[in-house]
Amino acid sequence: MVNSTTVKAFAKAVFLVAALGSLGACTTFKRLSEIGQPPRLSETENPTLKKDYRPVSMPMPAPVVAQPNPNSLWRPGARAFFKDQRAGEVGDILTVIVAISNEGATFDSDISRTRDNNENANLTAFLGYESQLANLLPDGIDPSSLTSFGSGGSHTAKGGITRSESVSMRLAAVVLQILPNGNLVIAGKQEVRVNGELRELTVTGVIRPEDIRSDNTIFWHQIAEARISYGGRGSVSDMVEPRYGQQIYDILFPF
Repeated sequence: MVNSTTVKAFAKAVFLVAALGSLGACTTFKRLSEIGQPPRLSETENPTLKKDYRPVSMPMPAPVVAQPNPNSLWRPGARAFFKDQRAGEVGDILTVIVAISNEGATFDSDISRTRDNNENANLTAFLGYESQLANLLPDGIDPSSLTSFGSGGSHTAKGGITRSESVSMRLAAVVLQILPNGNLVIAGKQEVRVNGELRELTVTGVIRPEDIRSDNTIFWHQIAEARISYGGRGSVSDMVEPRYGQQIYDILFPF
C-alpha cells in the first residue's frame, strides 16, 4: 500500500518536471525539429502585423504650419536638385550603421566579514518561584544559567569583471510610422546563417529626418529609444548557454 507521503513526493516531482518543460517548450520543440539541419531562417513579414507590435506614442510639440514658397526651385529639406532620395515615407528603406565598441570595463570587489554573537540569561530570583522551575521541567533546570546562545560567522568574497566587446555592422531598416512631429519610427532585422549557426541583428527606434545623411544612412547613436539586439542560435550557442536546469538552479538557489 502506497502511503500519502510517497504520493505527495511523486506529485511534486511530476509538477517540477512539467514546470521545467513549460519554460522553454516552444524553443525546445523548435530546436528538436531542426536536429540534423541548420537553423531555419524566419520568413520575411510585416513587423506591424506581429502580435506584440505596438505603435509608438511620444510627447509631441505644438504643430507648426509650413509657409509655402512657390517661387523657390528648392524643396524644404531637399539635398538633391530634383528630389530628396532619403527615406521619409512609410515603407521607405534606409541603412543603419551599427558600430558599438566597448574597449574595457573593469570592476573588482573584495569583501571580508566576520561576526561573533553571545547571549546569556539567568533567573536566580523571581519572588521565590524560581525554586518551582524544577517541578515544571522534569529534568530540572539551573536558574543561574537559564539560557545561553552563541553564533559565529565568517564570509569572504572576491570578484572581478573585465569586458571588451565590439559590434560593427550595417543593416537596412524600414520606416514603419511617421509621428505627428515628423520623426520616423524604424525597424530592421538581419539574419545570417553560417555553418549551422544563425546570427540575428535587430534595430528599432525613432529618428529625425534631419539626421539621415545624404547617402541615406544614419548612425545607431542618432536613434532615440534605440533597441539593438545581436545574438544567435545554433550548435555553438547551445554549447555556450547553460542548460535549463542550471539556469533555474542559479536563479532559485539562495546560497
